[in-house]
Amino acid sequence: MQKKTLVIGYGSIGKRHAEILDEMDEISLVAIFSSQFDLPYDTLSALQDIPDFDPDYVVVGSPTNKHYSQLMFLEENLKEKKFLVEKPLFEAFHDYEIKNNEVYVGYNLRFHPLLNKVKELISVRKLWNIQVFCGSYLPDWRPGRDYRETTSAKTDSGGGVLLDLSHELDYVQWLTGAIDLKYCVSEKISDLNIETDDFLHLSGKSASGANVPLVLNSFTRQPLRQILIDGEGISIQADLIANTLSVVQESESSNFAWPEFERNDTYLAQHQAILEDEKTCLCTYAEGLETMRLIDRIRSFGNS
Repeated sequence: MQKKTLVIGYGSIGKRHAEILDEMDEISLVAIFSSQFDLPYDTLSALQDIPDFDPDYVVVGSPTNKHYSQLMFLEENLKEKKFLVEKPLFEAFHDYEIKNNEVYVGYNLRFHPLLNKVKELISVRKLWNIQVFCGSYLPDWRPGRDYRETTSAKTDSGGGVLLDLSHELDYVQWLTGAIDLKYCVSEKISDLNIETDDFLHLSGKSASGANVPLVLNSFTRQPLRQILIDGEGISIQADLIANTLSVVQESESSNFAWPEFERNDTYLAQHQAILEDEKTCLCTYAEGLETMRLIDRIRSFGNS
């Protein structure tokens, strides 16, 4: 049965979701909730119109600071629907219970074949260290837009690397369990003209016992997104930009590559998993809340 879909927000991520959904056989109609006019989709401009539209599937792709109020409205006015809330779930932790619908969080990197291969490789290994780095240059994130005017640059919109780059916080916990913080610095240190944090350095220990040094920033001009894993009988080097994986198990080396893999493939796989109830790689609402708990602990670390 085809699904009627509503995408809330028509910024860069909302537009991406709408275009992907519009090409899916499972979707009969894509509509947009937005204050913008002349969009190439049916458009709703008031939250109160959503219950009458009665979508089967809702994607919340609005600025992060609007997620909580919009999700509350959806939960209270719709029943037995499926929602995808773009990452991060909220701008801060909210202890809100979902009873009427299914809610998932848009950590689409879980659908990257490289991360799934890593998860397979480490599933039976004792790990010692998982080193993660993600750095890129904020002015290049949204071509054609002044980075200073984007949500990533504004505190009241829910921007900053801790929220914008929280994929790493999610997938590390997906791979090895919850992170227990040992050390953390989260602040703005570059000359970017923004209000938000542009640097995170944390050190923790995963539930499986591995050390987790992790660094995120939005000022590295040549993007780099890597994972280095060492453990009993295994060493892994993963590059999430080149889509390559180098593995040494005992004394044997293996190399993997996904040269034709594209970013939209993860979004498409995520939508299909939600619509088909294939939950293996999906980030549940409960898991999204746990990542928000971790983000709040990081924010308060220096004051504890």
